[in-house]
Amino acid sequence: MRLGILSANADSYSTRRLVEAAEERGQSVTVVNTKQLAIDLQKGKPDLYYHQQQLRVFDAVLPRIGASITYFGTAVVRQFEQMDVFCANSSAGISNSRDKLRSLQIFSRHHIGIPATTFVREKKDVLPAIERVGGAPVIIKLIEGTQGIGVLLAETVKSAEAIIELLQSQKQNVLIQKFVAESKGKDIRAFVVGDEVVASMRRVAQGQEFRSNVHRGALTEVVELDDHYRETAVRAAQIMGLRVAGVDMLEGKDGPQIMEVNSSPGLEGIEKCTQLDIAGSIIEYIAARVDFPEIDIRQRLTVSRGYGVAELHIPEGSQYAGQRIGSAGFEENDINVLTLTRGTRVIPNPKKSRKLEKDDRLLCFGKLELMRGLISAKAQQKRKDAIVDLDDLPHTPAVDESAAANDRLPPT
Repeated sequence: MRLGILSANADSYSTRRLVEAAEERGQSVTVVNTKQLAIDLQKGKPDLYYHQQQLRVFDAVLPRIGASITYFGTAVVRQFEQMDVFCANSSAGISNSRDKLRSLQIFSRHHIGIPATTFVREKKDVLPAIERVGGAPVIIKLIEGTQGIGVLLAETVKSAEAIIELLQSQKQNVLIQKFVAESKGKDIRAFVVGDEVVASMRRVAQGQEFRSNVHRGALTEVVELDDHYRETAVRAAQIMGLRVAGVDMLEGKDGPQIMEVNSSPGLEGIEKCTQLDIAGSIIEYIAARVDFPEIDIRQRLTVSRGYGVAELHIPEGSQYAGQRIGSAGFEENDINVLTLTRGTRVIPNPKKSRKLEKDDRLLCFGKLELMRGLISAKAQQKRKDAIVDLDDLPHTPAVDESAAANDRLPPT
């Protein structure tokens, strides 16, 4: 395997360990400075140039994209994807994980624990938003930030208002998040490679610091995760579209709460804490997957008119609840069940003998018109009932900008 590691810092601990692990396993490895790549686009010929030389030498790349070059870095990864080079993390996954609001929006539609969060722009909406997440104390976060930078704890509603007003005055977008009191000063970092957690540690803040980042002096200890925490970490990485990820979780009273998913997790802290060869696990995973480059499933599965991919929900009272997949009539309607999601568990290529339960979600490929016919009348009626008459919404009078501007002019 010819592996390229995209890293702007070849001397960092993580990059050095990955190179060492690849060489120990007889793999050809090259560190490429992401910032020194050039993207060339022509009809039917996506290319990359490095130091003015055409770059077509890799079977796989492992992106280590720093937060400061997210836009350019994800464009480079996207170009490798167009060139059919296996990318350990997808460009979309990296982009999703870098934006805290976007990642939480994606998580919110899945059965996965996250702290209650709200995002507002208007000053009048701040107090109601704080109440909706449970009141003070609250966590205030900048949408983009790393290593605990831009994460603040507001002990009172007044201090929360002041902090938010200050940040918004500086054109910063901020999230208001429920403070998970039982996890104050500690969190769990689960290192996910592929479909398993290869290492995990608990980080514990010191002194009055509530942020448990190692860069801020937090101590680390090995922790053995139960199945619930492991499944949640793997599921979070998969939802983000990441195969190599550091998943940060709070230990809430109701179970794991996803705080963040890191697409370029550092190796130093967790390898030294656990004494595990995590770099080796990453290299072995990539080597095993190099023959399966990234594909756009939407393009591949929607080339035939009328066919596509859709998710079917089995609601309470559905005629399909209690039936087996093989006898539910899917095959007769030219519908193939690709995966079954039950809670946080994803079952690929489920057997025909598997019995369906309420709240199951089936990812299916087939004729869209026939799949539309499988949506229950109750679900269709629920959608109709949810339609809001626009006339019932609060009305904000239109503002005449020119008149408003004239009102602000000093008298003559």
